[in-house]
Amino acid sequence: MQPLVSILIPAYNAEEWIAETIRSAVGQTWPRKEIIVVDDGSKDKTAEVARQFASRQVLVVSRENEGAAATRNHALSLSQGDYIQYLDADDLLAPDKIETQIASLQGSDSKRVLLSSAWAFFNYRPRQAKFVSTPLWQDLPPVEWLFRKLAYNLHMQTATWLTSRELSDTAGPWDVHLLSDDDGEYFCRVLLASDHTRFVPTARVFYRNTPSNRLGQVSRSDKKRNALLVSMKLHIQYLRLLEDSERTRSACLTYIQNWLGEFYPERPDIVAELQKIAGELGGKLEPPRLRWKYAWIGPILGWKTARWAQATIPQCKASILRAWDQTMYQLETRRTPSRQGFEG
Repeated sequence: MQPLVSILIPAYNAEEWIAETIRSAVGQTWPRKEIIVVDDGSKDKTAEVARQFASRQVLVVSRENEGAAATRNHALSLSQGDYIQYLDADDLLAPDKIETQIASLQGSDSKRVLLSSAWAFFNYRPRQAKFVSTPLWQDLPPVEWLFRKLAYNLHMQTATWLTSRELSDTAGPWDVHLLSDDDGEYFCRVLLASDHTRFVPTARVFYRNTPSNRLGQVSRSDKKRNALLVSMKLHIQYLRLLEDSERTRSACLTYIQNWLGEFYPERPDIVAELQKIAGELGGKLEPPRLRWKYAWIGPILGWKTARWAQATIPQCKASILRAWDQTMYQLETRRTPSRQGFEG
């Protein structure tokens, strides 16, 4: 019998996107699937829209707001699948994403292979997404995957993974205390439980570019800064557990240096803690550097102003591009209403 795949969709205030996301799940060419949508106490019509899709194959439940990690844990507890596919409420799966990944397992009965796929950002029109390969887009053993993530400041989007129930059970639940980078920390544990990752280039995920999913917002919240620190320390711990060598310690130092700007200079306590960790790794952190486009602002208006400009100007540009793409999307769907669903 073909394995059952559980597609788990945590949703919070996703009224604008949830219908398109559910359609991309229902439209999966893999026949044996269940879709579980958990509304995390949304204040808009997310649950109402989702319930329009309720069927024998699509379960929609609502609960009190507890955050993304707790919502994913609840969805997992309701699932029966042999494989788990997480899908955020504003993202999309290519129609054959799951089928293509499962097909890559042909000839293997191992439940310890962690499947990944290609992913790309989009605003409103998925066909505008540009898939750009990274050093993580390969079959890799856990230690090499985690080394590259830290050394090159890379990540894989949540929906790229297809995880066996065995790996999911071994990794344990999502950490509900992590208000940022909970997905990064969780899939590190899944990775550690796996034999290796298998990258399937023809399987695709479309990651919607919205203001709420930008990691740059971490620095605006002390709670999120604290959570990010915990996640960073765990990443370092996980990599050194797999291999404690000069190259992995160097990767950990690079990783800390890359993220230091999220804490500097507003949280000197965390900066001091990271400096101590850097010393234990045999190195020393330098004050964060601004990109050349904004470095000239520092001597004139101060470092904080320069950093604000570095964070804000790209966001303004992204907002303009999103508005343009939204306009084009609306024009296209008015001309061809049938195209309002998923476009691969």
